Amino acid sequence: MSLWSDFLTNDKRLIYKWKHYFPIHEHHFVRFANRDVVFFEIGCDEGGSLQMWKRFLGPHARIIGVDIIPGAAKFAEDQAEIRIGDQSDVQFLEALVKEFRPPDVISDDGSHIMAHVNASFAAPYPLVSRTGVYLVEDLHTAYWNEYGGGLRHSDSFIEYSKGSIDALNADDSRGALEPSAFTRSMLSMHFYDSVVVFEKGRHRPKDAPEIGIRAHPK
Repeated sequence: MSLWSDFLTNDKRLIYKWKHYFPIHEHHFVRFANRDVVFFEIGCDEGGSLQMWKRFLGPHARIIGVDIIPGAAKFAEDQAEIRIGDQSDVQFLEALVKEFRPPDVISDDGSHIMAHVNASFAAPYPLVSRTGVYLVEDLHTAYWNEYGGGLRHSDSFIEYSKGSIDALNADDSRGALEPSAFTRSMLSMHFYDSVVVFEKGRHRPKDAPEIGIRAHPK
């Protein structure tokens, strides 16, 4: 069953998401289905999405919901554990990684405040498994002043992500940009309406082989 079909037939806890997110989530998360996966969801809301991820990812998944509201603890159930804390608290996030192991997936559906989104990414992203995924949704708030954003605002996570494109391509900058740990660990970045996805992966030496018969000899 697709995530969208699961959503449409949901009769358990409330799930609240924009419709166009479902194909994005499914595209980037489906490879983790039925595997021993550790999945962090920042922001539990009504607890329905935790149950949705459990159904989608299968019986081997370990779902960890993170929320600052103590009442979210009631959403804990088989395969879904809850930890209460501030998503911008670096020590709290690092402790989660130490407790559960480096996550394979992090989905940030938390406060959507730019300072919190930036802090959440900076702390656990380097600790995500080497082929893991970090997804940030509801980034329309990156353009809203009341969330610490605004068009081309320096503190906007959208602006940070734009800069990360250069870091992804640092090897090709002819020395203008020093390759970083981000360069070495990032396989791809994906931009959607209100969503940015970072996919880590193994890097191999770059080459461009020529195969076949050249029509016009050099």
